[in-house]
Amino acid sequence: MTLTLLIFAPVVAALVVGLLPTRNKDVVRYTAAVLSLAIFGFSVGVFSRFESTFPGFQFVEDAVWIQSLGIHYHLGVDGLSIYLVLLTTFLTPIAIVASFHGVDDRVKLFNAMLLLLEAGMIGVFLAQDLFLFYVFWEVMLVPMYFIIGIWGSQQRIRATIIFALYTIVGSLLMLVAIISLALINAHNIAAQTGLSYLDELTFDMPAIQVGLLTAAQQMWLFAAFFFAFAIKVPLFPLHTWLPLAHTEAPTAGSVFLAGVLLKTGAYAIIRFCLGLFPAAAMAFAPYVVTLAVIGIIYGALVSLVQEDFKRLVAYSSVSHMGFVLLGVFSFTTQGMTGGIVQMVNHGISTGGLFLCVGMLYERSHTRQFSELGGVATAMPIFAGMFLVITLSSAGLPGLNGFVGEFLTLLGAFSNEATRWFAVVGASGVILAIAYLLWMFQQAMYTTRPGVWPARTWPDLNLREIAVLVPIIVAAAWIGIYPKDVLRPMETASDTILTTMQVRVAQMRPAAPDAFGTANARVHASIRPTEEAAR
Repeated sequence: MTLTLLIFAPVVAALVVGLLPTRNKDVVRYTAAVLSLAIFGFSVGVFSRFESTFPGFQFVEDAVWIQSLGIHYHLGVDGLSIYLVLLTTFLTPIAIVASFHGVDDRVKLFNAMLLLLEAGMIGVFLAQDLFLFYVFWEVMLVPMYFIIGIWGSQQRIRATIIFALYTIVGSLLMLVAIISLALINAHNIAAQTGLSYLDELTFDMPAIQVGLLTAAQQMWLFAAFFFAFAIKVPLFPLHTWLPLAHTEAPTAGSVFLAGVLLKTGAYAIIRFCLGLFPAAAMAFAPYVVTLAVIGIIYGALVSLVQEDFKRLVAYSSVSHMGFVLLGVFSFTTQGMTGGIVQMVNHGISTGGLFLCVGMLYERSHTRQFSELGGVATAMPIFAGMFLVITLSSAGLPGLNGFVGEFLTLLGAFSNEATRWFAVVGASGVILAIAYLLWMFQQAMYTTRPGVWPARTWPDLNLREIAVLVPIIVAAAWIGIYPKDVLRPMETASDTILTTMQVRVAQMRPAAPDAFGTANARVHASIRPTEEAAR
């Protein structure tokens, strides 16, 4: 029941906050903060009992949910998901405390929505049944819809509509793909056993026999799943919903959107697209890494010309998430490990940047660089903390961003098929340094005649310092001593790649021309367990 408690504790907390018999907003805020901290403490307890060298799922819970459809309530956590769960529970109290002064309307509903959003995201990372995963996916998206639509800025309705349209298209496509996979799998098993395909119907991941899928089936199912998840990454050119959603969302919404919500797409690609359709993943890999590298360069170049603080950070997310897919689709242990740790790093660094933007906006009521300047003189504490978080996002050695980018590029370069993609993608690191330092200089040191003097703005208070300190500590811990973070991720990466190799070998010999090259590339690209251990 450990994972069930971890998922539904935020739901109970949301009910408690929503039903508090008081109109005192401070009581509501502190109650939500304390409950979210308790949930984070519980997740730390789960993490402390997690065995980092164990290759399979831990704390597994599996019970039949809808027997007639083969749907299971199946939960489990491994090295791929454990730190993403921890990241979710880590950012939730930070986002709640950061919103104490930023949100003053419908405070109960706002905090309840944040807690429900936390529950949905945790469920996505733990679900091992495709139908259950879809349920949590939809639960996760509904609170974000309301957070942007109710507490967003001037164009929140437009941002909400665009977010909803992209979400609906991706979700419906994923649902069709899930149902199709279950029916195809049941039909293939029934053809061998002679039983009715309804008797073989299942949505449970371990029960789906990937080896029975033909090459054509893998191709179409991979495309459907990948497109649905790529919207959430977001992969170029499916990123157009993100800048507006980030710009219009309140600070807490932006922190969750960048910190965790984008990671659900990348996580699902690794878990389902690679896990269920390995040969198709290899066939599509050149196209995926091409789009990933385009996204890295495009996001960085567009960030360089932004005048809006939030839009710059939003486009930087497009660039940074490109590194994740570049590492994953290099099909090396180093590259995939780098991609996973980059997901965590991006959540910490970009979440921290959005917190800084929110704190500055509360004082200046603007996000335009042309209306900012000389902030460091009036707010030296803020400037110092903002600089550390900026350098973390830029990949400075000694901070978390460097670990993920280095492993991602190393893994991509070590695979001959993705070597030149790594070379081109590395230019994104240089561009990131350029636009992030430009952003810092424009906001903190540039002085402009006629602009409201920043010396009238107060520096960070204790609450705001308490919000940023955990971000900085996490960035420094991963950057200086990444061993504890990398160990479970390396185990998960090696397991995923080895499983891909085995499943490609077991694949039905149908339409060999369609996947002959892909199968050869799988065996040539995946590093064996011995090399991963070295």
